[in-house]
Amino acid sequence: MIKILKYGEVENSDIFSRNAPEIKVEAIVSDIIENVRKNGDKALFEYCEKFDNARLSSLLVSKEEIDEAVKSVEPKFMDILNRAAENIKKFHERQVRNSFVINDESGIVIGQKVIPVDRAGLYVPGGTAAYPSTVLMDAIPAKIAGCKEVVIVTPPGKDGKVNPVILAAAFVAGVDRIFKVGGAQAIAALAYGTETIPKVDKIVGPGNAFVAEAKKQVYGQVSIDMIAGPSEILIVADEKSEAKYVAADLLSQAEHDKMASAVLITNSFELAKNVQTEIEKQLPALIREDIARASIDDNGKIIVADNIKKAIDIANEIAPEHLELCVDEPFSYLDSIRHAGSVFMGRNCPEALGDYFAGPNHTLPTSGTAKFSSPLSVDDFVKKTQFTYYTRDALKKVASDIAYFATLEGLTGHAKSAVIRTETAE
Repeated sequence: MIKILKYGEVENSDIFSRNAPEIKVEAIVSDIIENVRKNGDKALFEYCEKFDNARLSSLLVSKEEIDEAVKSVEPKFMDILNRAAENIKKFHERQVRNSFVINDESGIVIGQKVIPVDRAGLYVPGGTAAYPSTVLMDAIPAKIAGCKEVVIVTPPGKDGKVNPVILAAAFVAGVDRIFKVGGAQAIAALAYGTETIPKVDKIVGPGNAFVAEAKKQVYGQVSIDMIAGPSEILIVADEKSEAKYVAADLLSQAEHDKMASAVLITNSFELAKNVQTEIEKQLPALIREDIARASIDDNGKIIVADNIKKAIDIANEIAPEHLELCVDEPFSYLDSIRHAGSVFMGRNCPEALGDYFAGPNHTLPTSGTAKFSSPLSVDDFVKKTQFTYYTRDALKKVASDIAYFATLEGLTGHAKSAVIRTETAE
């Protein structure tokens, strides 16, 4: 049963603490990465057989497999995928940054070019659940950014096939190639390349502890989006909130993972008790009841604070991945929210709306990193290059200033490179 605590009975830093044994994965992941670097596809085939119980003849998903998957998916789901994709496109198209040029002074041109990375690699989990929503959320921003190629890695089933809903989502999102490989070995393949899988410039997407560790170890060889921790939700709800709605939203995150954290902060002890009761009523109806039960019992909390302002102060301190504001006039509180991955406003905006359909991205910073990082966006798939142009006359006007600055730093070579052009005849 979820615990009810008064504010002050738990440190803010412990609100999202998790009771779980520490898993040592660094050495295992390091060995996997080195094996893939040395042996390429051979290592990947071996790992697919070892971890996925799948004997593959090819790592690449064929066009025929994709076509077959799209035909096998219910038309209703294909329609939903397409409508969700349109919402995601509409939101992320507004994020596109433009290059700029400044030419305010005669003889001087400076500017910045915004350039997409050439190739993006998307990791799509395929373990306890398949997430076609992740395909849309990760692939569409990369496509909007203008990446030349977007590829997916995802673990196959025992039959050697990829879940058809994953392939259908990849088709809708316009993914270029899909490969049947998961785990740390998939991250290694994207980072270093193999005979079949191309080296990418950026790796994004969620995964288990082995995937997260692999992303950490290959960072620098390639760019990554973030090191994602278990999912988390923080709901700020006042006394007018419906307990059954709040309970359902808490469980929507608890069912992700036994390590997930679902927390409610409220100014009403009565709501706290009612939510506690509702959780127990709703849990048995979940397909993933065992997972949700472990998450709620081990990591779930209801905290009773003095008022909503205090609840928001707590939210800012712990910087949750998902923050629901179940209050009247939620927009009056929005400016007070400084640290959260994604904010869901009002009593009719469950976090699931953001997971699947609304348009804002669902790949979000976890574990307090919302204090300094952002949701996945088009920005993750572009880089910037600056450029500078001065005529000789323009340089002459500032050369002595540059030389003075450089000499102050003890870099006389820098100083000379600035003034030498003004001392030499054209």
